[in-house]
Amino acid sequence: MTSDVLLRDVTEADLPIFFEQQLDPAANHMAAFTAKDPADRAAFTAKWTKILDDDSLTKRTILFGGRVAGSVSAFVAPWSGQLEVTYWLGREYWGRGIATKALTEFLRDLKARPVYARAAKDNIASIRVLAKCGFTISGHDKGFANARGEEVEEVVLRLRGAWSGREAEPPASLSTRLAPRHSGRALSGGERWSVNL
Repeated sequence: MTSDVLLRDVTEADLPIFFEQQLDPAANHMAAFTAKDPADRAAFTAKWTKILDDDSLTKRTILFGGRVAGSVSAFVAPWSGQLEVTYWLGREYWGRGIATKALTEFLRDLKARPVYARAAKDNIASIRVLAKCGFTISGHDKGFANARGEEVEEVVLRLRGAWSGREAEPPASLSTRLAPRHSGRALSGGERWSVNL
């Protein structure tokens, strides 16, 4: 099933699909740190135009069975100066191992370490994806989440060394520290690159 997961460069033709995926209310709640108005197509297009024009960003479209399932990217976060990964997957693709497979492939090509990620503390699914890819919790933070209209706790995760691609389950130390409770970081006006499943 996950053998049908491929990554390729993001194209402008992917943007209408990304836009529709980020309109999903459940995905927005899970991601927490989203655009103030996810339905604002002009703001979405302006953000993605900047992303596509920025050669310092690594951005890929996630394909599943030949269809656009989402995106995965790496960028240097302006708030921390650290390399961070982010991903977004359309809800119809959740729960199938697609995010884990896509992030696995992405990290094989992304050689720089350490790499960080952020997820709302209650986004257990994304935290598990990151853990399966070798990330461990390195800290906690809080920030205003547009999708929830309030400040939300988030988990900061770090991938230190070369990733083996053999991690299958979160380390026990991570699993026991997770409380049943997703994200990214701010681009502008409280919007963050979101990690969502």
